[in-house]
Amino acid sequence: MTSSHSTSRRVLGKEHGAVPHGLSVFDGAPAVANLDPELLVALRRAATDAAADGVEFVVNGGWRSWAYQERLRREAVAKYGSEREAARWVTTPETSAHVRGQAVDVGPAEARAWLSEHGARYGLCRIYRNEPWHYELRPEAVEHGCPPMYDDPSQDPRMRR
Repeated sequence: MTSSHSTSRRVLGKEHGAVPHGLSVFDGAPAVANLDPELLVALRRAATDAAADGVEFVVNGGWRSWAYQERLRREAVAKYGSEREAARWVTTPETSAHVRGQAVDVGPAEARAWLSEHGARYGLCRIYRNEPWHYELRPEAVEHGCPPMYDDPSQDPRMRR
């Protein structure tokens, strides 16, 4: 691990999961390539089917290193003014599904709308009401539909440590 001081000063780029302009779900960049293999397969299947409907998916966030997630969390604390408010938007590296490669942030709006309607068919579920871009794999959704959403990450029991 890196100290918070050096993390904030060091440039954390593509190798840490940074996605400056969105990536194809078929890109080999670490933000995509380091996603959980089952999530990546489901995402690519959905993107292929969405493309047949004229909808293109881009990855605005995927796998992230511990250091990159910590930087995002610190930036959120500065932006929102408190740890509590920041936790509604950015989780700690210890709890982040992105750090584990188990979450993907999808854009643009048309792709999110397509996933909202069809994602359960692939096991791709929106998890948080306040984050329409954030999807995680829930294989049981294929048969049972997506589980109820949490209002935001601070309401998700997985985020409490």
